Formats: sequence, structure tokens, C-alpha cells
Amino acid sequence: MKKGSVACAVLTTILALSGCMSVGVPSGAPQPRDEAMSFDQLGQTDFNRTVTIAMRDNLDSLSRLLEKLYRRNPGEWRKTGARTMQEAVQRGRQAIQTGQAPSDLAALRDTEILSVALDPAYQGDRVGTIIFGLSDMIIRAHNGKIRFYATDVLNAQHVYNAARNVEIAAWLLATRRDALGRPLLLANEISNDISNLSFEREFGQLVGRLDLVANLLDENLRRVGINYVQGLLFFNFLPVR
Repeated sequence: MKKGSVACAVLTTILALSGCMSVGVPSGAPQPRDEAMSFDQLGQTDFNRTVTIAMRDNLDSLSRLLEKLYRRNPGEWRKTGARTMQEAVQRGRQAIQTGQAPSDLAALRDTEILSVALDPAYQGDRVGTIIFGLSDMIIRAHNGKIRFYATDVLNAQHVYNAARNVEIAAWLLATRRDALGRPLLLANEISNDISNLSFEREFGQLVGRLDLVANLLDENLRRVGINYVQGLLFFNFLPVR
């Protein structure tokens, strides 16, 4: 049997088995989300998979924030020219996936867009702009990618800085006011009758995942050196076959 045929047979077996390996979870219960097997995963290490899944979840968090903020601030989605909120949400999600900035901000990138979105004088769609700015900033901190492979090298400091930028953006969103003293956007709500901190939780999850990836990047590099030194100390030859 040719090598190519063997490789295809092995991958087919893995794909078949992957559908049988998940543990049953009661319907409706919270559970981790898996991803279907694909050929490109052959070029990913365990660490690459971790960072890819973290990025997927970060973009999902931003999509949820986009919809939540439009619901709390309907005047913003109407600025987009969309006929319905769902149409505006779909446009915003497409912008995140394509990396296409709003036309009035096409010349700006990442933190520049965030600065505009959090400027009290800005008259455009503040929700769509701040969410796009966050997505662009996070993706650029990961070298402009959303999927990662064995050849990719990420900078831990850039990812760490992205986490701090999310914290700053969340704080400014909660504290800045317009010329009339109103919040730039309605987000968290705490009153005698209502306690809605879902926005804070989404921002917190974004920060947590980014910090985890930054720490793992440093640890991954450190382990490469430690494993090499351990090999020298214990005279472990590296495998050649």
C-alpha cells in the first residue's frame, strides 16, 4: 500500500473514532465545544490547538457582546442603515471574520479604532466600532491569524498587552460620559430590581483567555529549553525514527 493511501486510511480512522470518543452529557447541560477533525489539524501541536480554540472563543465572546450592546443601545444599530438589529449583528460579525473595518475608519487599526470608539465626540455606530476595534486588536496581537500551526511564533508580550487593552476598554466604557453626562453605552445594569453583569463577565472571560495564552507562550518556550537541558543531563538521545 502506498504511503499516501496509508495516511488517508489513518486519518479516516481517526475521523471515525472521534465521533465515538465523547462522553455522553445530558441534553441542555453546559459542556465544552469540540471541533470536527480536519486535515489542517495535522499541522497543529497540542499548544496550537489550545491557542486556536482560545481565539475561537474570544471571537464568540465579541459576537455576543455585539448583540448584547445593540440590544441595550438600539440607537447604535440604527446608525448602520440595517433594517433590523439582527441584520446589523450579522454585518458586525462578518466584519470581525473578514477584518474589514467600517468605511469611515478604513485607514485606522486596532487601538486607533478603539480610541475613536471611546471618544465622547464620536457620532458613528459606537457599538460596531468598539467591537471591531477589539477583534482587530486581538487578532493583530496574534500576528493577524485566528488558526495556528507548528510553524507559527507568537509574541507573549503582545498577547499580554491585548489583555490589558481589553481591561482598559471595559473600564472606559463603564466610566466615560458624553457631553450631557450620559454613559457612552449602556452595558451592565444594577438596580433594586435588576442585576445584569453579563457584559462584565464576557470582558472578564476575554481577559482570562488572553492572559492564559500569554502565560502558556512563555511556558512553552521555557519547556523547550528545559527539555533540551534534561536530554543533555540524562544523556537521552533524540528519536530519529
